[in-house]
Amino acid sequence: MLSYYSKLSSEVYDIDKYIGLSFGDVEFYSERLADCQGKILEPGVGTGRILIPLLERGLDVDGFDVSTEMLDICQTNCDQRGLQPNIFEGKMESFSLDEKYEAIIVPTGSFLLLHSREESIKALHNFRDHLTNGGRLIIDTFLQTDLSTNNVSTRTWQPKDDEMITLETKIVEVDHINQHTVSHHRYEKWRGGELIQTELEQFPLRWYGVEEFKTILEQVGFEDIVISADYKYGQYPTHPEQTITFEAVVKK
Repeated sequence: MLSYYSKLSSEVYDIDKYIGLSFGDVEFYSERLADCQGKILEPGVGTGRILIPLLERGLDVDGFDVSTEMLDICQTNCDQRGLQPNIFEGKMESFSLDEKYEAIIVPTGSFLLLHSREESIKALHNFRDHLTNGGRLIIDTFLQTDLSTNNVSTRTWQPKDDEMITLETKIVEVDHINQHTVSHHRYEKWRGGELIQTELEQFPLRWYGVEEFKTILEQVGFEDIVISADYKYGQYPTHPEQTITFEAVVKK
């Protein structure tokens, strides 16, 4: 069975998307949440790239992830900065908490890892159920523009002088009807010219049309939906390469 955000892929994520790196999202989420007085939840918290800046701005943020390896790195990153958030293992579609949140955020397209439509809808209902009346959901999506199969791309990272991590990626399945792809990722870690670790990852990604996802949010029970492109609030997308952010309010 192929792994999913296990040790090597989590290590690469922390190197490639290090704490302090922003694609405009750190500033965007910080600004949108600046007036938040209650608790915030980040499903798919990863290594803490968004969580940590929000905590450092004085916001009260919990986070969870399906990957224990990612959570371990997140905890280390928080410990190094003297931060003690509540982070835990969980799935978007099935987590269950007594807590109600003023905001739930899912940056960086993590929501698209739920490639099953049924799981995605269940997760949105779960988010709604964990929001206070008037609470906000802010969620990033993007379109998939490269649907070519079996083309292999390679990237490399050098965590230490005598180490190298390589990643080979190829799309192996494109399901146009159900709107998802599946890629295979092969990680290899080398030390002193010797292969010391290999990891295979099956990586699903779903896509949604812009108006399609807005309609889904409305059907789940969200209102006052604002669509933004490339972290410019209220600026509607104009081309398929942009990051698309939906902000919606739940009224019960």
